[in-house]
Amino acid sequence: MTRQFKLIYQIAIILLAIVAAMAAGSIILLTIGADVAKTYLVILLEPLKTTLQISEVLLRAIPLSIIALGISVAYRSGIINIGAEGQMMMGILGTTMVALSLPDLPKPLLIPLALLTGALFGGAWGFIAGILKAKLQVSELLSTVMLNYIAAQFYTFMLRGPFLDPAEKTLGGAGTPQSMRLTKNLWLTRFIPRTRLHTGLFIALALAVLIYLLLWKTDYGYKMRASGASGRAARYGGISVEWYLVVSMVISGAFAGIAGAVEVAGVHRRALEGITAGYGFSGIVVALFGGLSPIGIIPASFFFGLLIVGADMTQRLVGVPANMINVLQGIIILVIVATKMILADPYLAERVWRAWQKRGKKSVEMEA
Repeated sequence: MTRQFKLIYQIAIILLAIVAAMAAGSIILLTIGADVAKTYLVILLEPLKTTLQISEVLLRAIPLSIIALGISVAYRSGIINIGAEGQMMMGILGTTMVALSLPDLPKPLLIPLALLTGALFGGAWGFIAGILKAKLQVSELLSTVMLNYIAAQFYTFMLRGPFLDPAEKTLGGAGTPQSMRLTKNLWLTRFIPRTRLHTGLFIALALAVLIYLLLWKTDYGYKMRASGASGRAARYGGISVEWYLVVSMVISGAFAGIAGAVEVAGVHRRALEGITAGYGFSGIVVALFGGLSPIGIIPASFFFGLLIVGADMTQRLVGVPANMINVLQGIIILVIVATKMILADPYLAERVWRAWQKRGKKSVEMEA
């Protein structure tokens, strides 16, 4: 096969996958009586019409990209992290603890300390799943799901107990489970007037560069990728696969924790229930959609931010329920998996190549 054919083959498969995803989504939209064309136009174009709407898309993309970057490290190292939701909650708790304990600490010191604490809390939660996998061969699917549940319960306990806003405890308070408004020294700067877009955007971009350098420009990253590609071959090469499993889960959890810290400091400015908004699970889809590469994850996170904002707008403008975005995400996951399986099959590509050559020969013979 020529290099040109391989490129054309890959592009054709990806285009067919996109068409298949849109067709499947169209069928579902038709079943609920929605205007398919209008729905897609609202989801994909309406959020891009004003600066405010674009900023909201980027606002969703920030935590998605940070979580997806961490998940890509785990996947590349041969371990599946579906515990980012719980790791993000732990990061939020760590950040809130620092902000409540040191409210008068200067901003240049408090923000890095809060981000670091969020990373430590999230990384510690990832470490549990990693060490269970490396030492006891406990399935990371099982352990991360259980850790998500534990983190959710602990998070709720802290918000209803030690971290509960004192104003909510008074007779006039509604008892809403949330922390008090955190010190302004923690707040990330919103750099576009009349929007909520904050400097967490630059943190996400910096982390993308960091992950790219780690995975593709260092021996450490090479060993992590080698462990994920073939654990047996990596062991023969003298690589401690178990060690890199644990390290990758710590990094993955730390990134989820940073995402939580950024969300608290940049958007909500207090810990509250529902703050994770399913970002931990959506981040998995973003990582896969971006090809487990920082270069792909950044645009993928923007695309999924677009879907989230667009889904909210379809409920108002078209009457399609916002939770339809979850259905579309599920379809995208299936399409991604199917596409990866097709592209990974060398025999299928070879058969298509031979059929292409035979067709070319027949065309030449007919012209002769």
